[in-house]
Amino acid sequence: MATQEQLDKYEMTIGIECHVQLATATKLFSGADNDARDKAPNSAINPIDFGLPGMLPVLNRKAVELAVRAGKALNAEIARVSRFDRKHYFYPDLPKGYQTTQMYQPIIIGGHVDAPLENGETVTVRIHHAHMEEDAGKLTHYSDHSLVDLNRAGTPLIEIVSEPDIHSSAGAKAYATELHRLMTYAGVTRGDLYHGNMRFDVNISIAQKGATELGTRAEVKNLNSFRSVEKAADYEFNRQVELLEKGERVVQETRGWDEAAGRTNSQRSKEDAQDYRYMPDADIPPITLTTEEIEKIQAEVPYLPSFYRESWKSLEFDSSVVNKVLDSQESALLIQSLIEIGETDAARRVGLWFAKATDDESLLEDTMNNTQPIPIAYFVELSRMVAGNELNSNVAKDIFFEVLRTSGEPRTIAVSKNLLQVSDESAIQAIVDEVLADPASAQSIADIKSGNDKAIGFLVGQIMKKSAGKANPALAQQLIRKRMGEIE
Repeated sequence: MATQEQLDKYEMTIGIECHVQLATATKLFSGADNDARDKAPNSAINPIDFGLPGMLPVLNRKAVELAVRAGKALNAEIARVSRFDRKHYFYPDLPKGYQTTQMYQPIIIGGHVDAPLENGETVTVRIHHAHMEEDAGKLTHYSDHSLVDLNRAGTPLIEIVSEPDIHSSAGAKAYATELHRLMTYAGVTRGDLYHGNMRFDVNISIAQKGATELGTRAEVKNLNSFRSVEKAADYEFNRQVELLEKGERVVQETRGWDEAAGRTNSQRSKEDAQDYRYMPDADIPPITLTTEEIEKIQAEVPYLPSFYRESWKSLEFDSSVVNKVLDSQESALLIQSLIEIGETDAARRVGLWFAKATDDESLLEDTMNNTQPIPIAYFVELSRMVAGNELNSNVAKDIFFEVLRTSGEPRTIAVSKNLLQVSDESAIQAIVDEVLADPASAQSIADIKSGNDKAIGFLVGQIMKKSAGKANPALAQQLIRKRMGEIE
């Protein structure tokens, strides 16, 4: 492995190609089912997918509309005329012997993505273009034979090609994450990474800092998680630095990512465009779009992440909270709906609760399994119960999760679980007196009297424990200070 001193001499440059499976009902050129998840091999197919003689492709109009939606999410221009080409590269899992793609006149031109980093900064990544194409099938290799599954053959994709504007593994992860948000929010894809709805090819090269020319790039193919994008970039950076420091050269090639081993492996040498022998596809007419058609399609795109970020500035969320909430489009829409009906306090509380929920995977899974609608009034009511000191914040958070799981009404849940906060001064005073008289509290009392105000947290915690979490903590703290003579 390269040393830190060696790594510090170099800068990485990354460009990413992302294949996005379009959320159509049928494939790009046939009427076969486009959802191959959990289906038997070679069951979601059509004679066109087999490439049988005489089978002519028919372009899926919905796929074109989703590509136009993607263009808006990418801040890009939509070509008024785009065309399909044949890529004559041997795919053993694409029976017709070539892939239908858009080499010369893609449908999406230019654009950019502003990707927020975890430290609050933003990396802007320019988009070179995005083109429509069909996916290949899948080969499964055994010791002495291979089996082919054509369920994915003909699946509609757009391939989004970025400029080499990324210079860190964190930036690569942030770009991939934001691209996923954009494509799912715009309704372009279902975004199921496990089933390959979005796959990232990371092109990485290195050069000494200050160099005017980029180094030789290697392409790491078919990454299907944001973590893998980051880890593969880190590994490749280290591998390439080590090669150059030993006086060896980086070979232009395609590499695969071994998640278990945490390393990339060589797969094949990298071809250039001329090796694919592109030619226009005479069977598919050009896509011709008018300005009016494009505007009509893009007008149907829902709010995108940038809209929410701007709208939520008044809520003063930390950037990490914003990004966690934006991982769920339904959560983002709920918070925005609360803002739009004037319930900004509820919007802020719900946003913070949702951010907490993302830290608990089992909790998220439970809430996602609930398909019952939840009235927005429930979230308003829960927020007002906190504001009115009927619930403390920790209990309210637990009730919030219960609402998500069951669609239950907050007050009903609070009453049934005996969680309503006690704000009766005499009842809390009795508990305060009991805690202050406890020998275990003596040190905290002494600390408070000597000026260590934070020590009061222990006393409040003891009161919350004795009251089973139902005491109003603000009132409890006030009564402690009053009893100790700090306030009248």
